[in-house]
Amino acid sequence: MASVTFKGMRIANFIVTAFAITAPVAHVLELPNKFDLDGPLWLAVQQQLYRGWGAVFGPVEILALLTTLVLVYLRRNNPPAFRASIVAAVAYAAMLAVFFIFNAPVNAAFNGWTAADMPADWPDYRWRWEVGHALAAALSIVGWLALLRAGFKDARI
Repeated sequence: MASVTFKGMRIANFIVTAFAITAPVAHVLELPNKFDLDGPLWLAVQQQLYRGWGAVFGPVEILALLTTLVLVYLRRNNPPAFRASIVAAVAYAAMLAVFFIFNAPVNAAFNGWTAADMPADWPDYRWRWEVGHALAAALSIVGWLALLRAGFKDARI
């Protein structure tokens, strides 16, 4: 039964973490085109296109960390897989920290803006928002690759 639970957790974690990659990577893929937008159009994209993303992807990113922590515990007797799982857990925790350091303050700021009253330094806000998502994308990929490595280490026992 324990191996069934372990296998199920690995599958669930793989699915959740693969889904957690999608939003930050989508933002990175959009980045070159979004830097060509003027202020009012960039603000419209931020306020309209991304509405509701946090309600979907926030819980997924938290679930990625939580399921990875479960795998850290389950792999405690397999040092190579355990270490790779620790790397993944740190990456997902850092990904969440990046959101609160870079993205959340920008989201809070521009939620009250209109095209008519955008501050003159709005490009600085855009830069922080995009850098936050680029860091999150890199961290999510590092976490996912570390979990993939841990999975290969599981197969050796």
